Amino acid sequence: MSSPTRIVDLNKVRLTNLLLLPLSAVFFIVSRLRFYCYKLGVLRVSHSKTPVIVVGNITVGGSGKTPIVIALCHYFEKQGKRVGVVSRGYGGEYKQDTLLVTDSTKSSECGDEPALIASETKANVVVARRRSLAVQYLTEHDLVDVIISDDGLQHYAMGRKIEIAVVDSVDGLGNGFLLPAGPLRELPSRLASVDIVINNGAGSDADISSHLVAKQFVNVVTGEVRSLNSFESTRCYAVAGIAKPERFFATLEALKIDVVQKPFSDHHPFSDNDLSFEEGYPLLMTSKDCVKCRFFATSQMWYLAVNAELSDGFYQQLESKL
Repeated sequence: MSSPTRIVDLNKVRLTNLLLLPLSAVFFIVSRLRFYCYKLGVLRVSHSKTPVIVVGNITVGGSGKTPIVIALCHYFEKQGKRVGVVSRGYGGEYKQDTLLVTDSTKSSECGDEPALIASETKANVVVARRRSLAVQYLTEHDLVDVIISDDGLQHYAMGRKIEIAVVDSVDGLGNGFLLPAGPLRELPSRLASVDIVINNGAGSDADISSHLVAKQFVNVVTGEVRSLNSFESTRCYAVAGIAKPERFFATLEALKIDVVQKPFSDHHPFSDNDLSFEEGYPLLMTSKDCVKCRFFATSQMWYLAVNAELSDGFYQQLESKL
């Protein structure tokens, strides 16, 4: 059975990548030394009595982890379990060692992904520069029955029960080089050591796959829900501050929406000035961007609600390893 996780695109190799290979060699040596220091007990691993499930990847950039984390939260919540999520809170300006995300926590403080997870689930979401401290917070306050780490596959100071690696089926493993010459945080062989590999967006030939399925449009201010065909043939601004904004735009165009593209950098800290466009067209955005705009949102703003749907067999594999 073919596996999209092994795709390496040599067409992406450029002269600059080759020139950076010596630095990749240094990165490899340092990362391997760090890995073995944890494995051999030279550096301390913080183990938890509560099972920790890591949802990460071996590449930089968006691979679709957060929607899968949200899907896992819903899965355990339906079982009546108290779910905790830990995250580094990329881009968050928090100063304390740990921060429990609440309804009043701004995304600028905790990071956009933790804010999204907290808004979409009932999970206790805690951010910390060291995820192991977030795990410790959740367990010491007796808040959880299971903990999910949004990213953190390489955070070896945090003990874990299950490792899930998410691989983007379109970009694969890029040019196959380690940072900074390529996108890899670890060698492709690392995928053989994780418990489950999810091929995000892969076809039916993948053992375990995940797909984002668009459900509806939701007004950021009023909560009004509209069907997917509500904006058909309507000119709309499409705002995306994610790793691959072109995919969001393509989704809207597939819904036959007349899209005016407004891409921003990944994790862009939106302000009301960013979204003050000349025309009064409806403004469509991702749910991840929506949480950064809720404190200055207008009724012009809508987000596309999506669910990550995992292939048959994923949850059976997960339960067998818990």
